[in-house]
Amino acid sequence: MNEVRAARPRGRSAAKRQAIAEAAREVFLRDGFTRASVDEIATQASVSKRTIYNHFTDKEALFTEIIEESSARTATAFAAAVTAHLAHVTDVEADLVAFGRAWLAPDSAEGADHGDLVRLVIAEAVHHPAIVRAWHAAGPRRARRELAAVAERLSGEGHLAVADPDEAAAHFIALVHSPVRERSLYGALPLPESEVDRIVRDGVRAFLRLHGS
Repeated sequence: MNEVRAARPRGRSAAKRQAIAEAAREVFLRDGFTRASVDEIATQASVSKRTIYNHFTDKEALFTEIIEESSARTATAFAAAVTAHLAHVTDVEADLVAFGRAWLAPDSAEGADHGDLVRLVIAEAVHHPAIVRAWHAAGPRRARRELAAVAERLSGEGHLAVADPDEAAAHFIALVHSPVRERSLYGALPLPESEVDRIVRDGVRAFLRLHGS
């Protein structure tokens, strides 16, 4: 994949690029990355194959943009959950549980098919590592960085005792977020709400045993 990206076009050209991306998202989700063809994407977007290559260097670049944009929406949902539940902490355990549940809840802001896209990314990890790196930078790595900033702030406020904010963020993700995402195969097999609640509560309590004030 060509790592150098041209500046994104404006106006009608930008609208056409968005139409291509939306059509490609539909085709990728239906056919998978490997089976999806640029010809089919062109048909779905009502553009020529040449037009697609005028906007994207190849199929990998097209898929990369789709996963980056989807991850940006998850980042918006994540920030909203932080604001809603951790901006003003009064009961650190209860507030962390509420945040964990909000972070894991299906949210229209991130799109119902984000988990489907993530599963495609994971399936292509060996053959297309650049896609994985792009997703990781826009999604998991960004969330960990922002969660580390929250952990540092809560420690400064006396709610936590954190020596290494990044490590604390990694612990929270491993104890609260990852078990639900991995057991549900990123939403393919949704867990009962009672089970999600139990995992989040147990994870938060384990986190507080490590980092509680």
